[in-house]
Amino acid sequence: MSEGFSKLYPPQADCIDAGLLNGKSILVSAPTASGKTLTAIISMINYLSKNTGKVVYLSPLRALASEKFTEFKKLEKIDLGKKIRVGISTGDFENIEKNLEKNNILVLTNEKMDSIIRHGAEWIDEIGLVIADEIHLIGDESRGPTLEMILTKLKLLESKPQILGLSATITNSDELANWLDCKLVKNDWRPVPLSEGVYDAGGVIMNNGKKFEVEPSIRGIPIDLGVQSVKDGGQSLVFAETRTRSKALATKAADIISQFLEKNESEELEKVSKKILSNNEHTELVKTLATLIKKGVAFHHAGLNQNCRQTIETEFRKGTIKLLSSTPTLAAGVNLPARRVVISNISRYNAKVGANKPISILEYKQLCGRAGRPQYDDYGESIIVGNGNSEDLMEYYVRGEPEPILSKITDDKSLRTHVLSVIVTSPGIKKENILEFFLKTLGGLQSRKATIKFAIDISLRFLTSAFLIIKKGERYAATEFGKKTSMLYIDPLTATYFRDAIENVSKERKHTFGFLHLISNCEEFFPKFSLRNKDFETASLMIENHSSEILEPLSEYDCSRSLLALQAWITESSELSLSDNLGIESGDMHRMVETADWLTYCLREISKHVERADLLDELENLRRRIIYGIKEELLDLVKVKGIGRVRARVLYKHGIKSLDDLSKIPVNKLAEIDKIGSTIADNIKSELKKVR
Repeated sequence: MSEGFSKLYPPQADCIDAGLLNGKSILVSAPTASGKTLTAIISMINYLSKNTGKVVYLSPLRALASEKFTEFKKLEKIDLGKKIRVGISTGDFENIEKNLEKNNILVLTNEKMDSIIRHGAEWIDEIGLVIADEIHLIGDESRGPTLEMILTKLKLLESKPQILGLSATITNSDELANWLDCKLVKNDWRPVPLSEGVYDAGGVIMNNGKKFEVEPSIRGIPIDLGVQSVKDGGQSLVFAETRTRSKALATKAADIISQFLEKNESEELEKVSKKILSNNEHTELVKTLATLIKKGVAFHHAGLNQNCRQTIETEFRKGTIKLLSSTPTLAAGVNLPARRVVISNISRYNAKVGANKPISILEYKQLCGRAGRPQYDDYGESIIVGNGNSEDLMEYYVRGEPEPILSKITDDKSLRTHVLSVIVTSPGIKKENILEFFLKTLGGLQSRKATIKFAIDISLRFLTSAFLIIKKGERYAATEFGKKTSMLYIDPLTATYFRDAIENVSKERKHTFGFLHLISNCEEFFPKFSLRNKDFETASLMIENHSSEILEPLSEYDCSRSLLALQAWITESSELSLSDNLGIESGDMHRMVETADWLTYCLREISKHVERADLLDELENLRRRIIYGIKEELLDLVKVKGIGRVRARVLYKHGIKSLDDLSKIPVNKLAEIDKIGSTIADNIKSELKKVR
């Protein structure tokens, strides 16, 4: 495997000096693009050349996991006297893939690893090297506790695996290293030097002393700054605080950026624009995006579906898209560097407080980290757009130290979830042993013992009263319901909410809308969109039309826009009508479908547990309707691989309403139907044999 590396970067060399190749555990705290992935690869090859165990690579995001998987797949060509096999698992929590253990490099999301530990997979004891990517996310409210739990459990394994933690530059990296029992390698070296600055009143002041003017235009300063860099042959990444603003900024940049395109680039972008239109429904969002791409600009946010986002990322990497405006989600995972990063606003909407709040220094440094393309630029620049407060911004953000990483393990939700998982995996555990375990987490290191003891007591009281655990003498054990809850990977509070609702569900009628309300109303459901003024009428009509399916008295004030979207989706609303009528974009709908699919599965499993066999078929059907976005009458047809919501509806309109009808129609007649054709017709016929 020749990847063209001839010399190690300073952080990589420091890791070798610190004993990486001798099995020492190491925490690397270094900037983005300083070669942390190569450090991981060196440690993998080194470990596998000397040992028979497994390497686990932990990633916080699915997209990042897929990117690394593709990269590590190349290692399979290396001859170490044994075969290197790379596997990936990021998916549902219900399926612990049987063949996973055949691999000796496993790329897993943190949640997947946690689920595997809860299921007690036997190969866990074979793990000899753990690589935890983006380890600074331990401080993240939603994702942090899971990562903290698995690292605590892995470091306590009898096999004492080597740990390689990869982190952005963090302030309390020594505390983190101490907790993980790692040697700290801290190095601020970057392959492309970064300078940071602030724009105010017509000019930019950088922290390296450089000053320059910006030609203002009606497009606004963030875009003027981006355009200036593109003019000089760079690319720009402009961070916007909301989706609407990211689209607006890209639109403002389009006409001027298009003037800098070479003829061949314009031709290339024309093709990309057509591809976007032919692969997606023509919502306003998609049409705007396709128009902008032709001009060498794009926007990027979670409302866009995976297909659009990937196209944008690919073109930006290739350099055909010159300016990209994005919400901060992009900084968290995907590696998309640009010569200049512009931070158009340092405030973000914070849903918890319901108002805009300034971002943290840590988040600011993450955004800056995207500046400077290692193969193309000699320097990277990051500029905050100020508003008469440049000195404050310079002092606080540019010269400031990122906040220390603080554990979120003692938050109510994460504690009740993880206390339950500890009891499930160690039946008969005493309270002092539970406390002892949590004192070994980062939270245990950072909090007072009394505080953690008090928090654990509250969790134990809740879990006992909800009958998820029972206490015999001094010892705790999980009930069957507690075990089920932990394996389902669901918040115990949601599980009890589901159980109580199901126990009271009436028999002899359908509950589809009621189930959708139950799912979209629970803590776990994401993304949640509240009703806008114009949605109240739709909600009250929907409640009226589905009154027989409701589980408990409902008013429109109990509904969310997400509930309306799910109901519209399973009655075959198109992406176009979801976007026009409910303001729900395809990327949001996709994530709602994923979450609703998982929660419906949980609901079905809990129904089994409370012996409501009468609900199982209805919930299984609902789950399939959510996955495919179809009315009930199409359930039979989508059992055949290759038939989704669009083809099923076309077949149904042509009188093919069941698998029987499908088997009777001759293949040449099937091929004549719109959206089918001869290749697909053949495939459908051969797949049909597998189903029947």
